[in-house]
Amino acid sequence: MNINKFIPIFLFPIASLSQINSDKYMIDEDGITIEKIDKSNQDDNKYNVDNKIYIVGKTFTYSYYHQNSEGKKLLIAKGEEIKKENYSVFDWKFIEAEKQNDETVKKIILKPVTQNPFKEDISDYTQTVISYEYLMNNNRSSIMETTGVIENEMNVWMHPPRSQYFEILELNPFPYIKAPYKIGTKWNWKLKIGDHWADKRWLEWKGGIENVYEYEIADKKKIVTKLGNLECYIVKAKAKSRIGTTELISYFNPDFGFVKLEYKNIDGSQTVLDLEKKE
Repeated sequence: MNINKFIPIFLFPIASLSQINSDKYMIDEDGITIEKIDKSNQDDNKYNVDNKIYIVGKTFTYSYYHQNSEGKKLLIAKGEEIKKENYSVFDWKFIEAEKQNDETVKKIILKPVTQNPFKEDISDYTQTVISYEYLMNNNRSSIMETTGVIENEMNVWMHPPRSQYFEILELNPFPYIKAPYKIGTKWNWKLKIGDHWADKRWLEWKGGIENVYEYEIADKKKIVTKLGNLECYIVKAKAKSRIGTTELISYFNPDFGFVKLEYKNIDGSQTVLDLEKKE
């Protein structure tokens, strides 16, 4: 099993402390509102204790598909072996849904965890650690990555899966909802992205880019999900940079979190994730 660890991306804060309770919350270096906790508190679980959705021990199982510019729905499968100096890794490839095999990724599984795997680099990691497991049809994991989510009464912000094909989602708005939870709430932030996220299979560029994001809670209504009919806040977001525009429509339920994510990618393709199960 390959383990990818992603160091959190540094965002540029737009909001000011005057907009929040400065005794209870603060704006972190990523630009997201987090709990203000005394530095003497060394409990790895300190940013998890008030979570109501992304609770340590819970499991969130997503199905997904990629839709190319021709409208064909595809999945991701294990690709060719790439040999390095002292080890080897496997690339990924698209596969038609009706032609999937044992090594086709069928589910993406999100799990909040309590430990801080980034201690060597970030001793005070201010997010709830989550893992994404890419589960194949043979019930083996093609890869697992570790990243984070922020959840409190002021906002919920989540890294998407970003291994193999899902690296493309780095260029899209991240799942994010900000209080007050009501139609018409708007906010924005910025993100610098390096060219190591480029890939000839979607877009190549040289040098860093800066995504400028605009978010809005556009609606609130019941939608049909794989968990039943759920009332969701519908958040519409756009990201613009010198290399193009991407979009995300996310469906957020206060009990289940982000139950559906509809991405419009940098190459015009679409990626859709649906929450099927929370245990």
